[in-house]
Amino acid sequence: MILATLCYVRHQGKTLMLLRNKKPNDVHEGKWNGLGGKFEAGETPEQCAIRELREESGLNAEKLELKGVLTFPRFAKGVDWYVFVFNITQFSGTLHDSPEGHLEWIDDARLLGLELWEGDQIFIPLLTQPGFISGRFTYEHGRLVDHHVEVYPRTDRPQRGELP
Repeated sequence: MILATLCYVRHQGKTLMLLRNKKPNDVHEGKWNGLGGKFEAGETPEQCAIRELREESGLNAEKLELKGVLTFPRFAKGVDWYVFVFNITQFSGTLHDSPEGHLEWIDDARLLGLELWEGDQIFIPLLTQPGFISGRFTYEHGRLVDHHVEVYPRTDRPQRGELP
């Protein structure tokens, strides 16, 4: 099992996206993704997201919002990936070239028109909605064959079965 983060940096109606086109043998080659990557030993999801954002873009995350956890069974080389997904709306620093690919600020209205993984088409719109996402996206030979997504509402009122 691989633990990873996926970050969507958002600013003034645009989202920073990464066209994966620089790494050899990259399972994501030719796809647009958010930024992120694999955990290092002992890291929290937040620490991983902050480090990966800095390494891939030069930006420093100042405000993270954990939006969900996504599972990708047997995604690459038969290994399950568990991905913590963040929105980042406050950041500092200067954008630099990424070792992973081409970085570009994309108008939010154009996001779903990019060359994305099929599952991204499903969960990206949920990232701007209230709630916490839990999802499973199953791919075979690079094609989405099954998925399931739950959105848990965030509310100040206790949920059924919870104490006030």
